[in-house]
Amino acid sequence: MAFPSRPVAQLLGSNGPVHAVAYSAGSGTYILTGSSDRSIRLYNPQPTTGPAKSKSQGFVTKPGSAADASPFVPEGRLIQTYAEHGYEVLSLACAADNARFVSSGGDRTVFLWDVTTAQTLRRFSGHSGRVNCVCFAGEGDSLVVSGGFDTTVRIWDTRSGGAKPLQMLSEARDAISALAVRGSEIIVASVDGRVRCYDTRTGRMTTDVISGTAGVTSLSLTRDGRSLLVGALDSRLRLLDRESGTCLRTYASEDEKPGVSWRNEELRVQSTLGGRERFVVAGDEVGVATAAGVPSSTPSGRVWAWDLLTGKLVATVTVPWGPPGVTNTSRSIGRDGREKERRNVTSCLAWQDGGWGDQFCVGGTSGVVTVFGQ
Repeated sequence: MAFPSRPVAQLLGSNGPVHAVAYSAGSGTYILTGSSDRSIRLYNPQPTTGPAKSKSQGFVTKPGSAADASPFVPEGRLIQTYAEHGYEVLSLACAADNARFVSSGGDRTVFLWDVTTAQTLRRFSGHSGRVNCVCFAGEGDSLVVSGGFDTTVRIWDTRSGGAKPLQMLSEARDAISALAVRGSEIIVASVDGRVRCYDTRTGRMTTDVISGTAGVTSLSLTRDGRSLLVGALDSRLRLLDRESGTCLRTYASEDEKPGVSWRNEELRVQSTLGGRERFVVAGDEVGVATAAGVPSSTPSGRVWAWDLLTGKLVATVTVPWGPPGVTNTSRSIGRDGREKERRNVTSCLAWQDGGWGDQFCVGGTSGVVTVFGQ
């Protein structure tokens, strides 16, 4: 399977950076996006306009290439907008029946939504800081798990009317950045450099030390649950054997040239497994910068892909800032009064059908979500 490098749709409408993207469950016909403009949007990525460019005009570049394509990319269809958050939306997850989804963000609250009516079914409050990540758990997705800046993980019962969480996990010593759930296990990533696995049936917790100084920012489980992809703020992705805790493979940039190498040292950049677990895929906090004083040019972002088994970097894919007429070309001024360098940071991504579909989507500072396919 070749890496899907062709932009097939762009999802427009956000008035600020996109912090979260999620496919609907199963075949992933729809895409949810969460933005700094406090809104959640539901899209059908099937284009409403003309065809995308042919496969022979893809936009994958060799590692280190400075190519920056600006192709015509069709626009996906906006189906619904959900607006109850008072602050930025940071995380999204869909229930298996696609009738509900859950969201969290800067307002310290977890929202459970009805997809059809666009109304909130429940609101779970209790975190004392922004809620960075959220997911479903339990039989019939009856539970919601959330992790926040307050260093706690909380488990909520969607079927009861109680206002308090069923359980609170508070072993982390810094902010919770990512969650993964498999059966009775809850896997928690923290900025304290640890990954903790809780077995809710036995009450047992195991801890893997990923880095003593760099925080863990992303988690992605293999389908069989035996391995775990971990991203950290030391510009390294690691594939861990969950039984032994050993590192099976490390993924990093092969080119250390300034402005070309892949780095993740400051921002929460997501990574995932894709292509039926053939690829390790990550966003990019560096992007391709545009020099200050050149407002007519727009920066591009990048997605990086490594071969899961060999660890070799197989592709860097250019992510266009946005289509003509939609791109914000206004200057960005910093606190010092000087024009800031603009970058398209690609911080969030999701792969269709949990990594087994034929496309993936990526969002970031441009506010435009780009869908890539074959």
